[in-house]
Amino acid sequence: MNQIDQFITHLGAEHNVTGSCHLLQVNGLNIMVDCGIAQGKDHVIPMDAWPVSPSRVNYLFLTHAHIDHIGRVPELVQRGFKGEIIATHATKALLEPMLQDAMSFSDMTEDQASKILETIDDLSWGFEYDQYFDLKSGIKFKLGRAGHILGSCFIRFEIPNDSSETRNPFPAISTVPPVISSKARNLPINHSKSKTQNSFSIVFSGDLGASNTPILPDPDIPEPCDLLIMESTYGDRYHEDRKQRTKRLGEILTRALFDGGKVFIPAFSLGRTQELIYEIDRLVGASLLAKERGLTSTRRSVGPLCPTENKYQGLTPGIPETSEPPVISNECEKSFNSTSEIPVFIDSPLGLKITKIYSSLSEYWDREAKEILRNGDHPIDFDHLYAVENYKDHLRLMEIPGPAVIIAGSGMCTGGRIIDHLKAGLEDPKNDVFFVGYQASGTPGRDIIKYSQRPGGYVNLNGEKIFIRAGIHTLTGYSAHADQNDLIEWVQSMPEKPGRIKLVHGEPEAQQTLKNRLLHLGYVV
Repeated sequence: MNQIDQFITHLGAEHNVTGSCHLLQVNGLNIMVDCGIAQGKDHVIPMDAWPVSPSRVNYLFLTHAHIDHIGRVPELVQRGFKGEIIATHATKALLEPMLQDAMSFSDMTEDQASKILETIDDLSWGFEYDQYFDLKSGIKFKLGRAGHILGSCFIRFEIPNDSSETRNPFPAISTVPPVISSKARNLPINHSKSKTQNSFSIVFSGDLGASNTPILPDPDIPEPCDLLIMESTYGDRYHEDRKQRTKRLGEILTRALFDGGKVFIPAFSLGRTQELIYEIDRLVGASLLAKERGLTSTRRSVGPLCPTENKYQGLTPGIPETSEPPVISNECEKSFNSTSEIPVFIDSPLGLKITKIYSSLSEYWDREAKEILRNGDHPIDFDHLYAVENYKDHLRLMEIPGPAVIIAGSGMCTGGRIIDHLKAGLEDPKNDVFFVGYQASGTPGRDIIKYSQRPGGYVNLNGEKIFIRAGIHTLTGYSAHADQNDLIEWVQSMPEKPGRIKLVHGEPEAQQTLKNRLLHLGYVV
């Protein structure tokens, strides 16, 4: 049993956080889980050094649509991959905009990128959660909700153990040509038990989220398995209470905007941006706040660009809401009351596109978000929310004085429009930067957090030395990743202990800390 993972090759994110890519070679098949880009100082194994060529990969499973899990899929296709891409329905819907944006930063021509996207779409299949499906060679799989972003999943494989090979449940990869499965295999398989005595099971956790994440259902409880390959991003850290984070966000925004400065929030276009809109909606989008100030709450109608403030003329207002306010606490109400009309700008074309897709996938939202929508209040839109769609408007936004909240990518400050905002505003003490997600080693985001604590600290942005005089805040409650307690609780929720746990997707210190905790609890790691 302890030899199971001999047939798994970690091609990325084995001992770091980005660049996820894992190869499972069993029963004559090459099954890949994720194929992502590395960021910062993280590294991945070049495709030329893989144990199999991309053309021999039969299946590519995608746990979710973040670029550090899907970013190398275009290269995989360019190098001859013709297998099947398997994901949830929501992840499939998010693939095109995410990869189209990623390829816009490459040396591909528009025509080349378009053809690759067309090929990826032809090879991709969306699947439901909580149902078993057949692959070739008797292998079965099931997708479970991971609670990380919309469409995220963990993957369970059941691999038959041929009685003639009981000494080695996973025979070495054969030299026979890869077998591409039939695409007519969408009927679920009925199982009386989660696993049989003649099969071995592996679960790839993908990226796990925490409970009480806006919009997303909580992670599912996994079935027992022989091998659990689990992420460990925050294996050595604890997040603040998610139930209190909206209150804290309101309090910090109130203080940060009091002097008329700007708040810059580097955010991933997928997941974090929508969470922030959802939470700020609870703070500034309520007509209740306007009524307390003796103001009349007006809701915009769908139509041409029509913001009422002259200085924002030409910037696109968000999707209209009804007059029903979201439910917020009295503390949040009072703390953010003074800033309830401060504009919030989404300065990310990709973030806007993803937000529209999120809106169209409400069937995959959690109960709270669905209930808010049923009550007539769109949970990811509010008054004074503005869309900055083109570069001309981005430049105009740079000239608009504070107070204002600006959400822009990229989340780790490795590129995108956030760089322009930071170059222009990081040296102004009136401004603030909120970090709401993981910052990989070697990224400008990590450097800003690190060197902001030192006198005269600075960061290099596109080769330019920028001193850090703005206020720097880290809100750990907004991480899309489970913290140590969440990870432990997820493992403990399994009806039986896994035969073995292999930790990936984490820096060495985080992995070691989580490993020690798991060992103390009696798990085999």
